Amino acid sequence: MSQKEKGKCRLKFNLKGKVIFFATNNVNKYNEARRILARDRLAVGMLRVKAIEIQSDSLEDIAQASVMDAFKRCHLPLVVEDAGLFVKALNGFPGPYAAYVYKTLGNKGLLKLLEGMADRKATFRSIVAYCDSQLCSPKCLEGESVGKIGIEERRWNRKTGFGFDPIFQPDGNEKTFAEMTIEEKNSYSHRAKAFSRFAEWYKKQI
Repeated sequence: MSQKEKGKCRLKFNLKGKVIFFATNNVNKYNEARRILARDRLAVGMLRVKAIEIQSDSLEDIAQASVMDAFKRCHLPLVVEDAGLFVKALNGFPGPYAAYVYKTLGNKGLLKLLEGMADRKATFRSIVAYCDSQLCSPKCLEGESVGKIGIEERRWNRKTGFGFDPIFQPDGNEKTFAEMTIEEKNSYSHRAKAFSRFAEWYKKQI
């Protein structure tokens, strides 16, 4: 983070009800969240803060630790989002370690692990954690998308989808997440459901 960004993070005025900050370095996640929150007329800004990421089997514990760390440094009303991919035939692997597994094995590596397996059921889960100066502890909202892992990567074009999107097909649609527009994906995705639940809760607080 630059010195200018650090200076902005030290501002301690009350922004609750005016704008929420999404602490992430993933512009794809931000764009999906921004469109969901816009439906409820909630403004969101992208805050490039590298929050702590603890090792845990619990998505909620990971998200809570991240949002508390980011809030201590920025003192702004903000959310973080953590997601995991739970594959039934692999006993829930990679679960909350999905980001690390994607970086090391990628989509092709996960497909290799499932080679020859008939049961390809999988669930994407997302936790949105929110923190501001008035909360005693972070508020967490969950969303999930049930589907299956395909037999190959499928994208609408080279630029669509990120992470495991090209191999995950949600129930009720023949497309993978990577073959969908943002609007289509937000009709099925775990992230969209978690942010929708967050928006519903947040509007009651302001």
